[in-house]
Amino acid sequence: MSVIKLSNLKKTYNPDTIPVHAVKGVDLAIEEGEFSAIVGPSGSGKSTLLNLIGGLDLPTEGEVLIGGVAIHNLAENDLIDFRLNNIGFVFQAYNLIPVLTAKENVEFIMLMQKRPKAEIDKRVKALLEAVGLADKVNVRPSKLSGGQQQRVAVARALASKPKFVLADEPTANLDSESAENLLDIMEKLNQQEKITFLFSTHDERVVRRAKRVITLKDGLIGSDVSR
Repeated sequence: MSVIKLSNLKKTYNPDTIPVHAVKGVDLAIEEGEFSAIVGPSGSGKSTLLNLIGGLDLPTEGEVLIGGVAIHNLAENDLIDFRLNNIGFVFQAYNLIPVLTAKENVEFIMLMQKRPKAEIDKRVKALLEAVGLADKVNVRPSKLSGGQQQRVAVARALASKPKFVLADEPTANLDSESAENLLDIMEKLNQQEKITFLFSTHDERVVRRAKRVITLKDGLIGSDVSR
């Protein structure tokens, strides 16, 4: 079974005034363990597609199946719970909580899941070690570099043991060294732990690493190349 399966997926904004057809009928399957990138020019529908996959937006038509669950049909509270337990998000802007330490940011989702404290402490320690920040446990975001903040964001995305991680332009605000370090970490997690990553990106550094490149143009898949 595919981790992600999209069928005739469409998204139209402002349907009753001046319609904008952001996604025009996408069929796509992502299998477990993939390290894939969605690419395309601004306005091609990349971010909209990622938001639909992540349940942050609802389709106008079509289906979004995550592990066989039709998330577009879930009630709002059920969708929130499903995202919490199944999907990890890494955003361009990091979106860390500024008053919390690195440890507290990573454990936040697990606290919402009401996991046992011993389990939380063990997983946070392992994740911060995995992203090379074992010495930054008690440091707040304002005292971390951009690259370090994004690594905390990756650790937070993995905290809930999600089915996959959606990464929307995760390297956009990083210098070359920080971007390469972050990609090294995500590639290692993909290879060693079989974590599925799906990127939306303009960044050639990400595209070079991706094992599958899906190109969007005007809301449709123009090409889909595995390598």
